[in-house]
Amino acid sequence: MDTAMIELVIPQRRRDLGAFEVGRVLPFARRRMVGPYIFFDRMGPKDLEAGLPEEADVRPHPHIGLSTITYLYEGEIMHRDSVGSEQPVRPGEVNWMTAGHGITHSERFERLRREGGPLDGVQLWVALPDEREEMDPGFWHYSSDALPVVHDGGVTGRLIAGRLAGIASPVKVDSPQFYMHWQLQAGSRTSLPAEYSERAVYVARGVVDVAGQRLEVGSMAVLAPGKAATIAAHTDAVVMALGGEPVGPRYIDWNFVSSSKERIDQARADWAAGRMKLPDLDNEEFIPLPPKLGAAPEPMS
Repeated sequence: MDTAMIELVIPQRRRDLGAFEVGRVLPFARRRMVGPYIFFDRMGPKDLEAGLPEEADVRPHPHIGLSTITYLYEGEIMHRDSVGSEQPVRPGEVNWMTAGHGITHSERFERLRREGGPLDGVQLWVALPDEREEMDPGFWHYSSDALPVVHDGGVTGRLIAGRLAGIASPVKVDSPQFYMHWQLQAGSRTSLPAEYSERAVYVARGVVDVAGQRLEVGSMAVLAPGKAATIAAHTDAVVMALGGEPVGPRYIDWNFVSSSKERIDQARADWAAGRMKLPDLDNEEFIPLPPKLGAAPEPMS
């Protein structure tokens, strides 16, 4: 057992959104970011009944300074944004949206509302590097068969984004990073290389050992740098691994991420004043700006 390889285990904190719960992992009080990844939410798992109320949809809202990645195991979400995109997200596909200097989007459960069914997936935010924070916004969709897949015994790995172990995903990224989806059969094992300074492993299903420490569903192990980590499955399991190189301290306020507190204040003012364009193919509703919480936030790193 090499538990010294694990710096911290983060349990997800369940939050009730009404129709379903999310498990918030990042940011965490003792670990705000892993590489450029600044936000990690597990959506579900939840079986939804047909007739889901429209209030369950995520109405149009803004972002700056980040990219979002929506990746589903089950279900479907309809994405619409202010650069003209309208794209359903289905299991194994990637919706990569870069906010840059500003984008708005909605996430709606239209098919689940009609038909019912399971919803399960993960949404991450990636902080953009300093020189890319104010880039033009954009949206890219990748089908499941566009992502590289590797098979090794009882392990199947799909590289969602970035580079890892000599494999590159076609998904556009703006700084050195990786994001991997592993499916492990009971008794199988795989290894996470030491090629990035910051890495973490999240257990989406099943029970695994990471560097000899037992991890169950909803836990994220943040790894120490410098050594490969073995992931061994006690049961059939689904594991997400992510990390990369730090981009520097970041502020986060509501849906805004920036290296500058003043830039976040400007984004809040722009949204409150209606200066950010709403999605082209959506209706005119939107999420109002929430109150600013407490004192000025400390930067995350």
